[in-house]
Amino acid sequence: MVNLKNPGELVARMELEAPERLLLVDAPDELARLFESARGEPRTTLSTSGDAIRAVKNAFDAVLVWREHRGGSRSVFEGAVKRLEPDGDLWIVTASKKVRGPATPAVHRLELSDLVKAFSKDGLAQDREFRVTPWHMAYRFTRRTGRTFP
Repeated sequence: MVNLKNPGELVARMELEAPERLLLVDAPDELARLFESARGEPRTTLSTSGDAIRAVKNAFDAVLVWREHRGGSRSVFEGAVKRLEPDGDLWIVTASKKVRGPATPAVHRLELSDLVKAFSKDGLAQDREFRVTPWHMAYRFTRRTGRTFP
């Protein structure tokens, strides 16, 4: 069970109602259902696991990866970037380092500096962040310039 913060506004705040094709990787069921219902037809919302991302062959306008643990994150992130359209948005949701609640111990959690380092080689820069749950932060990475925090 994931305690989403303001679920009614989440899709709009992440600007994920507009993209035609959205890929969700390792997203909790509650989040996947929220995006599927908010986006509706004819937009495509596909959910997959990090282990099965290689089986996804299409490119997507937006990709959201829910990842708390450092272990295995490199291959999941590389798979997500490969499936991202050149002007698409990549969202990474990770557990905050200094909170109690997530199953992953703090020492094994991803930090923003890990994400910046991982995506800079692909020309992606972080330009937005906000809290998704009391324990999780979402970070947006994009290749577009001139975009700022709302």
